[in-house]
Amino acid sequence: MPKMKTKSAAKKRFRLTGTGKVRANVAYKRHMLRNKPQKMKRQARGTFILSDADTTIVKRNFLPYGR
Repeated sequence: MPKMKTKSAAKKRFRLTGTGKVRANVAYKRHMLRNKPQKMKRQARGTFILSDADTTIVKRNFLPYGR
């Protein structure tokens, strides 16, 4: 069988940790930042770990070789 292709959008949005968890960027930090509280902007700076259910979906459908 030929190799499976990784979704290009997933390559840009997700990274895998060493233990196989999926790391993603936090949403709601691109525009209209004047209206958002400082605490929300501060917490959205880094990345976060996806939940187990979302991790399963991303790894199965979008990152086929990230198992």
